[in-house]
Amino acid sequence: MPISIDTLAALATILGTGLSVFGLVQSRAWLILISVMLLLVALGIGWYARQKRTTLRSASTVVEGHSIDSLNIANLRRRVNRTFVVQESHHIVRIKGEDLEITWKYRGFSRANNVSSMEFSIDSDESTPFAQLDCVAFDLGHDPEMRHRISPVLLGTEGISKKVSVTFLEPLYAQQPFGVLLRCRLPRCLKAGFGYYTSTLSFAQARVPRSVIHMQFEGPPPNWVRVYESEAGGPNKLVKTLAPNGRELGLHEYVDVVEGRAGRSARVYAFWRDSV
Repeated sequence: MPISIDTLAALATILGTGLSVFGLVQSRAWLILISVMLLLVALGIGWYARQKRTTLRSASTVVEGHSIDSLNIANLRRRVNRTFVVQESHHIVRIKGEDLEITWKYRGFSRANNVSSMEFSIDSDESTPFAQLDCVAFDLGHDPEMRHRISPVLLGTEGISKKVSVTFLEPLYAQQPFGVLLRCRLPRCLKAGFGYYTSTLSFAQARVPRSVIHMQFEGPPPNWVRVYESEAGGPNKLVKTLAPNGRELGLHEYVDVVEGRAGRSARVYAFWRDSV
């Protein structure tokens, strides 16, 4: 049976205290030294356990009584991107029945020379195999007319939070402007009732000047769409309830425009549909 970190710390404390008392009674200096070492080990284990609990609590995101598992896992694995400065971020989310299509588009400039790729995080409660996501990317800086399709590459393992890499058609040099687009289709990842999409930014900059998220629903509209925000080290909070932004035949769109969005942040777009 596995022993928890807290149990190890308690055992080390008890053993160290017992040896201290025995060493003092027997006047054995070496026993007192061992007990002191055990007490130091116990303190170290206790500090480590506290740090782990703090990390887990900070990574936990609960919205409308639902745990956002894909975001929780992504937060634990997230790496801050220090290679790019993003000036504009667009996420377009199209929902049809159980299917979800996401388009990420970023524009900005490179901080470094010879930058060959950019990483993305694809998060969903359903662990759809990467091969079934039908992902395609374009290097908008070198190919503005999107004539050359780029196949993203999976980084690491499969799961409900995936890391993928998009390779530029040509490497970037420092201060060179860039534009990149990634589109993925996630089949059968949504159900009737509560659903959500997470828009995450993880860039080493204080603010992204402009961030726009389009939530598009084909078919019946959702009962509501609410926006929750979580910045690094801060609590989750309800930001707003979105109203429909115009209406086309069979398409209902909700738009969220954020000026000066935190470079490290997550926005959860929660919604409710009576049926799919």
